[in-house]
Amino acid sequence: MEQVPHLAMFCQENRPSIPHAFSKYLLPIIVRYLADQNNQVRKTSQAALLVLLEQELIERTDVESKVCPVLIDLTSPDSNDDVKTEAVAIMCKMASMVGRDITERLILPRFCEMCCDCRMFHVRKVCAANFGDICSVVGQDATEKMLLPRFFQLCSDNVWGVRKACAECFMAVSCTTSQELRRTKLSALFINLISDPSRWVRQAAFQSLGPFISTFANPSNSGQYFKEEECKSSKDDQQSENDERTAKEVLAEDASSVEEEDDVPLIDKLCTDSDVNFTVKLESSLEDVAGESSKDSSQQVDFLSCCTLPLQSTADSSKPEQISNESNAHEVLELASPESPVTEQELYNSFHFWRTPIPEIDIDLELKRTQAESRSTESSQTVQKASSPGSPNITMATRKELEEMIENLEPHIDDPDVKAQVDVLTAALKASKLGTQEDPKSSHLNREILYRNDRIETGKINCKIACEDSGPLISDSVECMQSTLRYIHDDSDLSTSGSFSPEDEKKSKVQDVVPQALLDQYLSMTDPSRAQTVDTEIAKHCAYSIPGVALTLGRQNWHCLRDTYETLAADMQWKVRRTLAFSIHELASILGDSLTAADLLPIFNGFLKDLDEVRIGVLKHLYDFLKLLPPDKRREYLYQLQEFLVTDNCRNWRFRAELAEQLIFLLELYSARDIYDYLLPIALNLCGDKVSSVRWISYKLVSEMVKKLYLAPTQTLVLDLMNKLVEQFCRSSKWSGRQTFVFICQALIEDDCLPMDQFALHLMPHLLHLASDRVPNVRVLLAKTLKQTLLEKEYFLTSANSHQEAVEQTIMALQMDYDSDVKYFASIHPASTKLADDAVSTASSTY
Repeated sequence: MEQVPHLAMFCQENRPSIPHAFSKYLLPIIVRYLADQNNQVRKTSQAALLVLLEQELIERTDVESKVCPVLIDLTSPDSNDDVKTEAVAIMCKMASMVGRDITERLILPRFCEMCCDCRMFHVRKVCAANFGDICSVVGQDATEKMLLPRFFQLCSDNVWGVRKACAECFMAVSCTTSQELRRTKLSALFINLISDPSRWVRQAAFQSLGPFISTFANPSNSGQYFKEEECKSSKDDQQSENDERTAKEVLAEDASSVEEEDDVPLIDKLCTDSDVNFTVKLESSLEDVAGESSKDSSQQVDFLSCCTLPLQSTADSSKPEQISNESNAHEVLELASPESPVTEQELYNSFHFWRTPIPEIDIDLELKRTQAESRSTESSQTVQKASSPGSPNITMATRKELEEMIENLEPHIDDPDVKAQVDVLTAALKASKLGTQEDPKSSHLNREILYRNDRIETGKINCKIACEDSGPLISDSVECMQSTLRYIHDDSDLSTSGSFSPEDEKKSKVQDVVPQALLDQYLSMTDPSRAQTVDTEIAKHCAYSIPGVALTLGRQNWHCLRDTYETLAADMQWKVRRTLAFSIHELASILGDSLTAADLLPIFNGFLKDLDEVRIGVLKHLYDFLKLLPPDKRREYLYQLQEFLVTDNCRNWRFRAELAEQLIFLLELYSARDIYDYLLPIALNLCGDKVSSVRWISYKLVSEMVKKLYLAPTQTLVLDLMNKLVEQFCRSSKWSGRQTFVFICQALIEDDCLPMDQFALHLMPHLLHLASDRVPNVRVLLAKTLKQTLLEKEYFLTSANSHQEAVEQTIMALQMDYDSDVKYFASIHPASTKLADDAVSTASSTY
């Protein structure tokens, strides 16, 4: 059997003379030995069959008529257990080789039967392990109709090994299903695997959680589209052009950055895809207004004004009374309109009116108007109260009502709508307490407690509860968030009561791209208890998947992952931080300029000072990360590049080699002056490194610097650079330094970094002077450079050139050298002519 593949190749090469030899004689042998009693014979025949299928040496007709029938027969109920298991594995592996047609007709029916093999769990385990491969071959329709029911059975199998295999292939199965089925069925199934009684199943499920979440990715939701391998965002392009942004742009900075269409109103996009923040005294988060999302923008503006208490808004803070009257008018019209049917909960919801629900009664429009007028008067008084320093925004009676409403709603906390109401009421209660206990010195500051709740259904509105006095509104959302965090951490009342802060944090992680339960499980992977109950390396798996999860959620939902990313960046295990360091440039391209500068730069700076195992991840993609930063931020890292020369282990020469390679790319990001002042000293240091591999890259780096500086507007810098090369290397007291000068000249000539006339004027006289060097190694390399590199250039081949005579005299002198190696390289043209080959061609040219 070991010889059969070689014989098959022989038959293929001589097919004209023996056209049917393989099909008639060899293939039956392979198929017969698939059921051999000896295990080694079976294994060898299986390997031979797969090799021949992979190389397409078996005709499709033979696969259908000779191979598949035998495999199906070997998987029959009365077949040997080991043979059946091996036959199922062969069928799964050959599915991708034989194509969709044969797989659906011949393999798929038997595969579905084997998934339900009640007697042998080994067969079911093999089916589960290869389930994703079968799904990818047969496509979406066959997967959803025939395979998914079997997959659900396997995921609830009695044997934990089968369930573990299902968890490992979950992403491949998800890729072949529709988005709706993925969201409604597979997500719930995956949650079951994550909470499986077996630790090994939970471990495999958590490893597949990130990849599974990535299958929910949608370019229109993530705000990214790919064009020529570049990740761009129309929102970022617009923000980069506008240096001064209005308050509305600042509030929408974290909003969805999908490509905007001309016929979509701005308010529609804000209400649907982003966080809509309105600074009012008391606001609510409505969950039962999804139907309102289809209205036009004017209706939505009216609806927003009617669903909040009539108080001061950000847009017209100077006219609180007018806003109050308009809001009440909208509210009366909305409640009294017969064209918009509303439920009892919408009419008399405590969420709207801050009181307990009452039974539905006939509405007296005149009575409603009277109530609206009285409420308008009360609200204007509240505004006047709020304008006086130190006065609380909510009275003691209102706080008691809030506490009573929370107590009444707690028995029904299982209802998501009720739970959202309780969260908002709790936040309002906390805000009222903070308003009464506020320090007089800080009463003039604008303090805001943000209650951010991303949209769960279309049309859901995010709001804030503001505690403010006569001070001006802060329009910069970043500044507001920072002050809020300080305010929360410094307040003793809030720290003692854990009911608001965790809930607020939980609500800030709500999104609608992936099922929330999946994201919550993913965010819990950084919990220390997970490392004890699931896997000690679960944090590493979380870190590995975070770029894919971030791309899936989109930059508008980055706030859901921000805390998790910061936790991973501060993890005690260096392997977790190393994983993040290797992918931080990918995350930066996903998040865009503003979020990268705000959230990733501090972590990037921390990685620069970490262990070498972590720093190497940053260093390998240093150019990829720095090119995403604005020029002013990018220039700050010029001062830190020198630190990469210092490593924990001086023998870690690959670190310095990687630095040299990155510096070559970084040349295009900086000006000629910055290159000369900051990058050149590092390059000259690396040219004298003890390890030759570092030096080869450094020679290339210096030659690229010369090219870059020569193209600068002024020639002063390139002349100074060439003078430095002469002083530091050509006139060095060490022969290795003088040899380095020859290598650099060789690189300059080969890469055409300088016009030959400039090279002949500034560097060639010093190069030819080394012909009288007392060390043969220097003269050997000089002979190579002159004979193999310099004289290959057309500039030195013309008779009119004044420098040709000096070169020929130097070569003649080297041909008369007393060292045999110098004579050899000065006399003939060896086959090796490249700079890299010189490193290994002869030992005399290296040190």
